[in-house]
Amino acid sequence: MNKVLSAAIAAALSTTSIVHAVPAASSSAATEPRFRELYKELVETNTTLSAGSCTLAAERMAKRLKAAGFPDDAFHPFSIPDHPKEGGLVVIYPGRDPKLKAILLLAHIDVVEAKREDWARDPFKLVEENGNFYARGSADDKAEAAIWVDTLVRFREEKLQPRRTLKLALTCGEETSGAFNGAQWLSEHQRDLIDAAFALNEGAAGELDAQGHRIALEIQAGEKLSQNFRLEVTNPGGHSSRPVKNNAIYHLAGALKKIEAYEFPAQFTDGSRGFFTGMAKIQAGKGETEVAAAMNALVKDPNDAAAIALVSSKDPTWNGTLRTTCVATMLDAGHATNALPQRARANINCRIFPGVEAESVRHKLEELVADTAVKVSTLETRGPSSPPPLLTKEVMGPFEKLAGQFWPGVPVLPILQPGATDGEFLNAAGIPTYGIEPVFVGPDLGNIHGLNEYVGVKPLLEGRDFLYRLVKIYAEQK
Repeated sequence: MNKVLSAAIAAALSTTSIVHAVPAASSSAATEPRFRELYKELVETNTTLSAGSCTLAAERMAKRLKAAGFPDDAFHPFSIPDHPKEGGLVVIYPGRDPKLKAILLLAHIDVVEAKREDWARDPFKLVEENGNFYARGSADDKAEAAIWVDTLVRFREEKLQPRRTLKLALTCGEETSGAFNGAQWLSEHQRDLIDAAFALNEGAAGELDAQGHRIALEIQAGEKLSQNFRLEVTNPGGHSSRPVKNNAIYHLAGALKKIEAYEFPAQFTDGSRGFFTGMAKIQAGKGETEVAAAMNALVKDPNDAAAIALVSSKDPTWNGTLRTTCVATMLDAGHATNALPQRARANINCRIFPGVEAESVRHKLEELVADTAVKVSTLETRGPSSPPPLLTKEVMGPFEKLAGQFWPGVPVLPILQPGATDGEFLNAAGIPTYGIEPVFVGPDLGNIHGLNEYVGVKPLLEGRDFLYRLVKIYAEQK
């Protein structure tokens, strides 16, 4: 453990918090103002890699938990000397049966970069407007991080003694490949500290249609691996008044067009089969009979090219669920406006289907490019590929029952997450990790990773109450 970070959190815990706990057994409505305050503080703590501090955010959340009565020995801050601002925090809430494995509540507190000049509002000020909360991290992933902290505060105030131990892990580094990743570090260096029967994490949500109607509530069971590859062309260059065909930019542009035109073959997991089986019923109910028939067809026959092509074309998320995808995300070329380029590079971000080796994807990119002038190399690997966790009755039963109470008639669907979360590290370490974040979002996913990120106020507060009750149910399971 980093001694400087430990001292900083110890100092924070020794002071009196400005947050005052409400009486025990308080209602959800009574504690809502405090949750809003906690959420606002976390969101407005800048945790970008370039200018923020996850360590500071973790200290502030620790201070709130301390104010609720958590003892000093419940807190386990962590960091490494080379990354003092990328620290995290594990908090232990002991259960009454030490023989039972714990439940782990995981959330990352780092956020994607955001430039003020690009946003309609200050990305690091929480703004409530039009029934939404706007800010970077308002959804991804500080919504769930704030809910987890708030849930433990409420349990402590109620003097709850759960059957199972509860563990909270707030980590950094999820959003940036190559950064210090707290979930990975804990899995490799403090595995016992986070050991659990299973973990709850981000990676799924409630789905709204364009009119705001609830379509489905999803649970993530497995995810794709995020892997970056570099395409690079180098040559001697020269004066721009003497152009030649051997131009680094042209080589790179040709390679990118070939990658753009290719689609990896469709693949399936149990989770994605369950998703398309359930989504087919939803589409049929909306009158989208052609789409529904195609979904049923591809579940029955994974080689039905026509059905797969139709479903893939209708929704980028459906396409991402079906296959490995690779897309150009960054370009860097040339050194002067009046010179032939000596170097041209592009980043290709691939989301690799479970069970597919990253090296096989690199070989496929080389095959597609078919140009010896273009070098294809593998950049830092974000994490290990891991098999999807099993959707057990212990996990699904309470989730489905509670969902039926909150949102009657809304189907629960398993999904294979097209993106990637820190669940990959925990699954690989033997801790089954499920994406459960019952906050309903529209087709734009709340603009996460994009401009003007937002989350609905009502969906967030509903998700808060749902998770508070769900964790309590899980914590009492034998």
